[in-house]
Amino acid sequence: MNIKYLLIGAAAAVYVGAVAAAVTADEAAKLGSTLTPVGAEKGGSADGTIPAYTGGLTSAPQGYQKGSGIRPDPFANEKPVASIDAKNLDRFADKLTEGTKALMKKYPSYRIDVYPTHRTAAFPKYITDNTQKCATTAKTTNGGLSLEGCHAGIPFPIPKDGFEAMWNHLTRFGGRSLVYDYKGLYVDSSGRPTLTSGGTYSADYPYWDDGKPSELLLRVKSEYKEPVRRSGEVIMIHDAINAAEKGRRAWAYLPGQRRTKLAPSLAFDTPNPSMGGSATYDDTWLFFGSMERFNFKLVGKKEIYVPYNTYKMAYHSKVDELFKPMHLNPDEVRWELHRVWVVEATLAEGKRHIYSKRVLYLDEDSWVALASDQYDLRGQLYRAGFAYMTPSYEIPAPTADMHGFYDLISGIYAVNFYTAETSGMRQVQPLPDREWAPEALAGGGIR
Repeated sequence: MNIKYLLIGAAAAVYVGAVAAAVTADEAAKLGSTLTPVGAEKGGSADGTIPAYTGGLTSAPQGYQKGSGIRPDPFANEKPVASIDAKNLDRFADKLTEGTKALMKKYPSYRIDVYPTHRTAAFPKYITDNTQKCATTAKTTNGGLSLEGCHAGIPFPIPKDGFEAMWNHLTRFGGRSLVYDYKGLYVDSSGRPTLTSGGTYSADYPYWDDGKPSELLLRVKSEYKEPVRRSGEVIMIHDAINAAEKGRRAWAYLPGQRRTKLAPSLAFDTPNPSMGGSATYDDTWLFFGSMERFNFKLVGKKEIYVPYNTYKMAYHSKVDELFKPMHLNPDEVRWELHRVWVVEATLAEGKRHIYSKRVLYLDEDSWVALASDQYDLRGQLYRAGFAYMTPSYEIPAPTADMHGFYDLISGIYAVNFYTAETSGMRQVQPLPDREWAPEALAGGGIR
């Protein structure tokens, strides 16, 4: 049995208190010794399949052009060490998410090709320095919904409950400021791919500005150019660190009306049109936004197969080759064995959502959610989500913005922030504040 669960004991209980305390100085001293600077186990797995952490991938391979949004694959010459599908999934079941197993059982052609594990997640030094400080100062407030006492660092490198672990995901570092030209595609149950969105996406993380603390966690803006019916539309979202009291602010510019209006519906379980309605707004990056509708429990740690170092899919694939009927082409997607934190979210009493439960799998090296299982209100497994870890080694930053969902009931699937047939994803200097004002949205529309 290779499953490794680290039971969290009393801390695994659902967090219902008003304030969560930071770890002790003795616990924090483990960072950089037995733990990596952001809290992962430094050592490898007992069988050597997961290697020891040696600092991640911090330099670009030959062929990378500085400033380019397209990244060469540093592992392009490697071959799979295993392939897992419905025929042999029982041998590997303890290392597969429920969603992955369901896909294998539903589609005989679905498989995952497993490659050697590379722990490529890495961070700039100011982040690891700040994480060391945050370990003893960060705390959650408002029942876990808000964050205090940390800036420009992983707030809870040694998490004690599910809310703390999720704050590590919500504040994950994929870069200080990013811009990418992207496509969103939806494949219906007949196997026909449809472009659901395309345009330019800008993401800015004031939280990661080392010199200027901000009440903002992030601000994102999507300027749609495709399909024609959405051309000229712009949406923008600002999320605060004090999510309980400041909340989300969202706006939309609709070219047909030629005006910008508040858009409070861009949250929670509102269907996301960029995913053809096959995912919710808070499914973005597998979880995005306020945690107020769920109770989050930290279950423990586990070794599972997740999409990782997916440079081929993210930057060197073609729509016609990748988006096949029923599922992505397995030849294009790289999977590796990694340790993840398992967080279980159950619908809070009195709250409404289309999911009764979601299980999130957070990469121990980056704190990014790389897989998720969503259950409907009957308790039936409904959707399986995956985020595709593709580090920006030139920063370095463990970026995993491309993500997708399989609807296990309807047989459709969708992927958002696909960049291989565009100019890719660029790490850039932050846009000026005036570009993040609602008044600027009309200027961003192209008609």
